[in-house]
Amino acid sequence: MQLTTFQEGFSAALLADMPPDEAPAPWLRALQAQPGFSVYRNTVLKACIDALQANYPAVWKLVGEDWFRAAAAVYARKQPPSDGRLMDYGAGFSDFLQTFEPAAELPYLPAVARLDRCWTECHLAADTPALPPDWLAHQAPGTLGHQHLQPHPAARWAWCDQHPAFTLWALQRDGQTTKAQVPWIGDGGLLTRPHAAVVWHPLPWAGVVFLNACATGASLEQAATEALTADPTTDFSALIGLLLNAGALAPLQPSPQAEEAA
Repeated sequence: MQLTTFQEGFSAALLADMPPDEAPAPWLRALQAQPGFSVYRNTVLKACIDALQANYPAVWKLVGEDWFRAAAAVYARKQPPSDGRLMDYGAGFSDFLQTFEPAAELPYLPAVARLDRCWTECHLAADTPALPPDWLAHQAPGTLGHQHLQPHPAARWAWCDQHPAFTLWALQRDGQTTKAQVPWIGDGGLLTRPHAAVVWHPLPWAGVVFLNACATGASLEQAATEALTADPTTDFSALIGLLLNAGALAPLQPSPQAEEAA
């Protein structure tokens, strides 16, 4: 037997929800029949569930621990970890909730889960200096529009059209309840890590459009035009100030090919 065959079979058996006599291979049936195997399997499944609960705290606070852990067990069996570092586990959990039938009555839940995932990605992103808050004051007006900025590697942003997902998420992350009346309108949020800790801010639709444009390589003028087209009432000075103060922007680094050509 090849080592990879054993490893793949063993991994599948750990989270498979089937009795030993239904295992596809004799050696797997013998393995699952061992008394210690069920203990080990339960330990592995619990570790996956614990990791998901730690990585999606806003979701589990909204639905309660029993509901969350039952859903997490279903997810873990369908999508077991591919890396031993469980802090990054659960990248597909929001997509899972989108099709998870018991979550159908909670249509905002996948969007809240995406924000929990944004927090993880922001926390684990590379450390890179962000543009300082006073960056704009040091730019020559004649060349400002031609500048190219990019979102900081740790910056994450999200928008939900139909539900106040960011408001719900932020309330849970801030340790507040949702008993207070929440206006049921779409909203957006920005997560950054300018220093050691992840921080978050409400983000208007124009800010989402601006960051999307910067991420595709648009110039500052082009990105600003797209943002103002999306919402003509936007105070662009206030928006760029929010992004700079939050540490959401970084200078566009030239590609190695461009440096060689220069």
